[in-house]
Amino acid sequence: MATLPNPLPKLAADPSGRALGLELPLPPGRLIDATDDGPWHEPLLWCADEPAAPGAWTAVQPARRTAGLLPVLLDVGGGQGGPEEWELMPGETSYPGDHDAEEVLAEFWDEYATDEDDDWPGLAIAPDTESEALATDPDTLAAEIADALLDAPAHLKDPRLALVPARRSADIPAAIGWGGPMNHENDVARLCAVLRSWEDRFGIRVVALTFDQLIVSVATPPTTEADAEAVAAEHFAFCPDNIHQGTADGSLRTYAHTLLGEHTWTFWWD
Repeated sequence: MATLPNPLPKLAADPSGRALGLELPLPPGRLIDATDDGPWHEPLLWCADEPAAPGAWTAVQPARRTAGLLPVLLDVGGGQGGPEEWELMPGETSYPGDHDAEEVLAEFWDEYATDEDDDWPGLAIAPDTESEALATDPDTLAAEIADALLDAPAHLKDPRLALVPARRSADIPAAIGWGGPMNHENDVARLCAVLRSWEDRFGIRVVALTFDQLIVSVATPPTTEADAEAVAAEHFAFCPDNIHQGTADGSLRTYAHTLLGEHTWTFWWD
């Protein structure tokens, strides 16, 4: 796999971000190379030192086009500190493009499904590209969801804006070697392969990460019970705790109902 040049070192010489094509200067921040095995050979991400405010996501969008740096919110207020203390493991992370999303989900389904008669149902069908639901631009929606999270302290305790060098939003967890799903999957790139598939089918964008939580925006959520149940099956394979601990009865059907028209998906691994 060919790797792209890392633009983050430019911020060491120009912390304002002007060299990245930003019209507004970046807030004070730092480059982070700390991993579970010691300093990485290059910065993994840039993280602001100050809490993010609504509009911060939109302000750094030009860096996506000019430098391949993608925005994400990182919550440093959950008791595990900032990303320097998250035990990032880029050295243990493969490349998302080397994995097949359906194979990954089918493997997890076979491992966690409790009813032996329930075979893997397959991937949910992507929404009709001609439907009205696709009127929402995924990147525009991601900025709106980011602002909504920043306006709702209950979701993120101390969110900081971060920039990550990644080919696409779905790759952000793998690009930094995020260990949030460690109790479910050691190689987060396998889950990023699923995120890539959701990016293609549902217009998701990775909006926020905490130590063990992932929040994505969803441009085209399911709008029928049948479609929601198909997506719920994928969510169960991706993150069983969402169903086992996120619903009162542990039912896929109950969980599926919460996905109808929902533009934010949240995953948490115990």
